[in-house]
Amino acid sequence: MSRPDGPVRRAIDLNFRTRARRWALPAVALVTAATLSWGAPAGADSDPSGLPEAIDTILGDARMEGGAASVVVADAATGETLYQHNPTGRLMPASNTKLATSTAAMAVLGPDYRFSTDVLAGGKVRGGVLAGDLYLRGTGDPTTLAADYDKLAAGVAAAGVKRVSGRLVADDTRFDAQRQGDTWGADDESSYYAAQISALSVAPDTDYDTGTVIVEVKPGARAGDKPVVSVTPKNDYVHVDLRASTVGAGGDDTVGVVREHGTNTITVSGTVPVGGDTTKEWVTVWEPTGYAAAVFRDALAAHGVKVTGATRLGRAAPAGAQRLATHESMALKDLLVPFMKLSNNMHAESLTKAMGYETTGRPGSWGDGIAAVAGYLKGAGVDATKIRQVDGSGLSRKDNFAARQIADLLLSVQHEPWYADWYKSLPVACDPDRFVGGTLRTRMCGTPAALNARGKTGSLTGASGLSGYVKDADGRLLVYSIVQNNYLVSSVKPLEDAIVVTLAGSTGEKAAAVPPKATRSVPAAERRGDLECSWLKPATC
Repeated sequence: MSRPDGPVRRAIDLNFRTRARRWALPAVALVTAATLSWGAPAGADSDPSGLPEAIDTILGDARMEGGAASVVVADAATGETLYQHNPTGRLMPASNTKLATSTAAMAVLGPDYRFSTDVLAGGKVRGGVLAGDLYLRGTGDPTTLAADYDKLAAGVAAAGVKRVSGRLVADDTRFDAQRQGDTWGADDESSYYAAQISALSVAPDTDYDTGTVIVEVKPGARAGDKPVVSVTPKNDYVHVDLRASTVGAGGDDTVGVVREHGTNTITVSGTVPVGGDTTKEWVTVWEPTGYAAAVFRDALAAHGVKVTGATRLGRAAPAGAQRLATHESMALKDLLVPFMKLSNNMHAESLTKAMGYETTGRPGSWGDGIAAVAGYLKGAGVDATKIRQVDGSGLSRKDNFAARQIADLLLSVQHEPWYADWYKSLPVACDPDRFVGGTLRTRMCGTPAALNARGKTGSLTGASGLSGYVKDADGRLLVYSIVQNNYLVSSVKPLEDAIVVTLAGSTGEKAAAVPPKATRSVPAAERRGDLECSWLKPATC
């Protein structure tokens, strides 16, 4: 999709400025003072339903001792605040950050926005020979599969090219060269949820985990044999350093799969027992632009197209270069499903940088993208000056949101023309389909919230969030935002669930606290930093 011209950009700016006038929260929803203690919020004594007391009881659970929470519940139709606890307390929202990113992307880019990947000739094609370089140009598509690169290669062959006299040039200049977000953990570098961001990359699966490869480790036939290792998609860009061994049946399975910093060497270590399960790990690559170029070069060879020269990264295709083949992504309204249901960090960051490009014309950056998000939030009636956002996904521990701003966004977004498509992208409590239930597919089952509550989850060590919509027992739609930080237990999600289930079972006249379930004990060896459920691949939650 091309960059908006001056009038279009001005229209986007005008839309930001005028949306606030179109949507104004009812006066009863305006908050002038935060509830800063664990006590009941202002107005709780006059609420006959008992809802404030019920939620306060849940938040008083011992698992939050010494922690901090920001909670807001509102009537989705009127905007009336029904409950608030420390509503303006800024906390780490984790993946609740994606609520801001996804809504801004729908407004700034549009629900029908598509990424394109093009192959262009840097010279004339005569007698099957391209006299010049062949360019692979990306615009940030986080869903491009190896099969898509294969189709692009087939298109080059169909255009009559059998040999390229020059180089294969990977044009990733739509985005800047900063590959990882602000304060992303160094210990997450090879973990698939922290993949490097580039305008050209490859996803190994239809979860669209771009910038990663899937490494499978199977036991050998006998003790002492080397395990059998495979990489998807097949490529020569990554190298496997196999140090693992097969041990006798019933032995310990201690296989570890890690990429070494600054390289594409993936070390497979440990032991796997004869007859044991296959270990499957998603591992990031170093420099995804080169990864895309390597997969595409292999595809060209498979279609009989020989590239004589070497591969060069990061050079823009010349103006007027002839397009030989093109691939378009799914529309943004459809991309929202894997993005939001599975809380895909790389989708969030690609969309953030795309917003940066589309609103400035400069190579997409986190700075410009976050400015575009802030512009949308301001126009939507959300006080963006009370927020700190440094990435699109919420992986950074610098991100700070309060429940008040999240709730205001959830109220405002209902009036957008694309709201129905965006709403469908939110995970649904207890729906077992991964692309419906998403990160909520095993939560709140057997309760009034099952197949009722929709929400965006968020998880980092010591930070958890759940924000979205739920209908109460009267059929009234409620907005809720729950952000909890600084707890020491492995998870406080049972408290989030208890609040939402309490809302689902409440009426305008009666509410009773639902006791939070016990926190599931997770052995220390299995803990992965209290991360988003879907990030623990293969997902066990």
